[in-house]
Amino acid sequence: MKKILITGASGFIGQNLIKKSLKLKYLVYGITRKTLNFENQSNLKFFLIDNLNSKEKLNEALKGVDCVIHCAGKTNLSTKIESFNLVNVLFTKNLAECAVNAGVKRFIFLSSIKVNGESTNKNDNIKVFNHNDKPDPKDNYAISKEEAEKLLQDIALKTGLEVVIVRLPLVYGRIVKGNLKRLIKLIQLGIPLPFKGIHNKRSLIGIDNVVDLIIRCIEHPNASGRIFLTSDGKDLSTPELIKLIALSMGQPIKLFSIPISLLKFFGFIFKRQNEIERLTGSLQIDINHTKKILNWSPPISVEEGIRRIFQDK
Repeated sequence: MKKILITGASGFIGQNLIKKSLKLKYLVYGITRKTLNFENQSNLKFFLIDNLNSKEKLNEALKGVDCVIHCAGKTNLSTKIESFNLVNVLFTKNLAECAVNAGVKRFIFLSSIKVNGESTNKNDNIKVFNHNDKPDPKDNYAISKEEAEKLLQDIALKTGLEVVIVRLPLVYGRIVKGNLKRLIKLIQLGIPLPFKGIHNKRSLIGIDNVVDLIIRCIEHPNASGRIFLTSDGKDLSTPELIKLIALSMGQPIKLFSIPISLLKFFGFIFKRQNEIERLTGSLQIDINHTKKILNWSPPISVEEGIRRIFQDK
């Protein structure tokens, strides 16, 4: 029975990954800062670690582990660079070094598409993000993720640790955050929304597709040493996303158009520039390399993924 260790076990991705891994009969270890309410499982064990950089506790958790899936990370964009470095960089480095000492074979690191950049708008001269792109991180979070990637690649070269990097776009599911959460709240109000004239395209990925890809990376012989970009495989404009959400909610929706320049002006006035940029801008991801190398395709369509957000709610 293969033994895997999941960091960030209490997080959105971590909990869903644990559930799937248990169904597949993996022996699962989870690193978390708080107790989780899972049914009694003989092949599941948690390690409560307050100090994520305690090598003594990491060494204990890593005993006999075959593969680490590193989901833990600091994501709050208002966080200072020092905090990003402590969690996203130093913890990743210590975890990887302890994994090497413990004889772990493979290390899967969940990174961010923000390592590639913030957008694929026409004025950026980028049509779509590719796995071969030169990194272009813009904020402290993305910079810390790129730094962690480089550290892992360096450790892999020196030790033979099989490092797999997965850069994720917006991940959605039963738990939604950020712009998507605010968009859902706007749709629930039932008021007309001024987004009809937006003609952007954005890649996103549902939690079931994320977990399916990670599971593939655990076993696939060609995953080692690769950077994989991923999405649901179908990009949506903001109006398309709104209509899909409204349909899934059974909520009537009306859209109307105002100039994008006016939307950006309102964003500036109300200090929502970044949110408006994400609503109006494009971020498209080429996943053909991921599909080819891993012989993988997203098993759940974006339409079904969005519907599952509201399933049984």
